[in-house]
Amino acid sequence: MPPHIPVMQNIDLQGLRTLIRLDLNVPIDDGVITSEARIHAAIPTIEMALSKGAKVALLSHLGRPDPAALDGSYSLEPVAIKLQELINRPVRFLTDWVDGIDHSDDEIILCENTRYHIGETTNDEALSQQLASLCDVFVMDAFGASHRQHASTYGAVQFASQACIGPLMSQEIESLNQGLSDPEKPLVAIIGGAKVSSKLGVIEALAKICDHIIVGGGIANTFLLAQGLQTGNSLIEPDMIDAAKRILNMDQVNVPMPTDVRVGKEFSNETDAIIKTIEAIEPDDVILDIGPATAKLYAEVIKTANTIIWNGPVGVFEFAQFSHGTRALANAVKDNAGHTIVGGGDTVAVIEQYNMVDSISYISTGGGAFLEFIKSGTLPILDLLKQ
Repeated sequence: MPPHIPVMQNIDLQGLRTLIRLDLNVPIDDGVITSEARIHAAIPTIEMALSKGAKVALLSHLGRPDPAALDGSYSLEPVAIKLQELINRPVRFLTDWVDGIDHSDDEIILCENTRYHIGETTNDEALSQQLASLCDVFVMDAFGASHRQHASTYGAVQFASQACIGPLMSQEIESLNQGLSDPEKPLVAIIGGAKVSSKLGVIEALAKICDHIIVGGGIANTFLLAQGLQTGNSLIEPDMIDAAKRILNMDQVNVPMPTDVRVGKEFSNETDAIIKTIEAIEPDDVILDIGPATAKLYAEVIKTANTIIWNGPVGVFEFAQFSHGTRALANAVKDNAGHTIVGGGDTVAVIEQYNMVDSISYISTGGGAFLEFIKSGTLPILDLLKQ
């Protein structure tokens, strides 16, 4: 852990009102939770707090509800029911909690969605102070929300009489530090996704420490265009071409480019996938995956790695005919015996889909926070806690 960051493990919580901010933002389809991973990840923190004699209440957001037009579709009640089942203890769900929480011993309270309150996402000072007044100790353990300055994250930490991070955040930070501060070389990063602009800072930060950076998805299209190659009707960012050129011209890092791709005529699950060399791309082609020759090239690069950082698929893996490249890279990562760190919702979905969870050294619960930490080496909440 960075010095001067208080951690829950070292705090005496006996009899104290302990408010724990978790990331229970799970996917829910028609009332059914489709991935329980974030709930499972939170359970050790809850159990540790109870074992230390704390009076435990939990906060989390879910989705992006409009607090001015609530219809219950973003309620955390299904999460409370699932948590009670998984932790095998009663969980009391509290809909009205912001004005006070009535604790009883050995009880877990889950409060309704923090984003139901106007002022949460704008880090309203009055709401932040109100949340901080609900506890003796505020525990920030929602790594996935730690890059956002919201009232139930940054604001509550700022005004709490005592604040710390929990064991999940501690583990996240230690694992990322291991991968970034002193990685065993060669270090290979796989960065996929739609836009260079959303990940430019991350790519530039990684370029200073990586031996190889594999770019995929729409990001790779902009890099291809920066080399003067054809991209057809694919997603590109013309204003990012200079940035892509700057990274491609860095001597200390290798950025291999696709030699072949799978294209369709539209972004659709119905379009046929056609394998083409980069030189054969036509004006109406849309690049939706890497081709087999490129997948083989990238797999060879991954094979050399002793450390791998992966964020983002390299194609539209949700469409079966454009999932081959991502699957090939997933298999290469799975076969690698080095230290592997994976972050981001889409990437976690990939490793779950291809049954490779057990082969990954560390799976981050955060997407945006994962990228922000890679880019900056810190997070706003960590800087606040150092004070």
